Amino acid sequence: MDEQSAGTQVDAGGTQPGTAQHSDEDPFAPEVVATAADVPPEALSPLLILDVVERFLDAHGIGTGPVTAARIGDGHSNVTFRVTRDGADVVLRRGPRPPLPRSAHDMVREARIQQALAGNGVPVPRILAVCDDPDLLGVPFYVMDHLDGDVITDVEPQRIQTPQARRAVAMNMVDTLVSLHRIDVSAPPVADIGRPSGYLDRQVATFRRLWDVNTQRSVPDVVRVADLLAADVPRTQRHAVVHGDYRLGNLMITGSGDPEVKAILDWEMATLGDPLADVGYLLANYSEAGSPDSALDLSPVTRRDGYPSAAELAQRYAEASGLDLSDLGWYRALAYWKSAVFCEAMYTRYLAGERPGDDFAPQLEVGVPELAKRALEALGHG
Repeated sequence: MDEQSAGTQVDAGGTQPGTAQHSDEDPFAPEVVATAADVPPEALSPLLILDVVERFLDAHGIGTGPVTAARIGDGHSNVTFRVTRDGADVVLRRGPRPPLPRSAHDMVREARIQQALAGNGVPVPRILAVCDDPDLLGVPFYVMDHLDGDVITDVEPQRIQTPQARRAVAMNMVDTLVSLHRIDVSAPPVADIGRPSGYLDRQVATFRRLWDVNTQRSVPDVVRVADLLAADVPRTQRHAVVHGDYRLGNLMITGSGDPEVKAILDWEMATLGDPLADVGYLLANYSEAGSPDSALDLSPVTRRDGYPSAAELAQRYAEASGLDLSDLGWYRALAYWKSAVFCEAMYTRYLAGERPGDDFAPQLEVGVPELAKRALEALGHG
């Protein structure tokens, strides 16, 4: 559940060459340095080395002169910087500091997916250059166009603070998802994104294994949900591109009277599979007026007047896609359950002292069982 963006209206401040930004997790570990020689002894490796970035941009003909960098987005997984120089205003996206889990934070794959989808009319930032050499910044990274727009989570831009604009945002969010799911996945390069057959079975099996790895406690409801999901896997009606983290906070919104999705962001979890997995996840993340808080309240603005209900969003998707949503409860349960597994990993790391100063992780002591409870309710076993 990574909340990076390819650009926002929020001013994150600038870093001039030679000025260090320090990491929240270690005040003595600079995130950005001018050169590798500026890293303090025994400090963690920096996230950005400006002279390295400057040479990389030079090699790809992206602007000229010294670079200025500022971190944007509020994600704690992959990291995004806005990088500017004469003739260039771009975004550099990279994974966290090594070591990285196997197959996680694959920035080269994420860039290639966006390049494949751009040719099919999907609103994604234009990828300018990809670096698969981990020696430059410690991990692979890519550079894309910076886009002007808003990523909406808990704050709305003033221009959409009307019931009409809010409804338009939500409905356009659904329509954009429908368009994504209509793409032909049978031919390269889109066909190379993943293996769609058996997607749902693999999801259940994979996250069941991850639960055993991630937890150090007993949460019987999580295990019960796994059994219920495995026993009644729906038939996939259509193979499609599955974003994997489709929600309001991973979209860039532009316009006022008729706001629309300018770009879909954060493609790390994308693959080919059952499109209703995206629908279930979107609705599981969608906060409604009067609904209780949960660890999945990632865009709480949707509780405000004007945003349609989750049921209205589901109806909109069903009518536009032609798919049968009779099993939507199963897909919502899958989303809650997978999120419980993800969150348990955060909680276990917190207990091990690996997330100092994290205000969110302690809440997961009860937050994870609550997600499992919601999954049971979605399956009709509340």
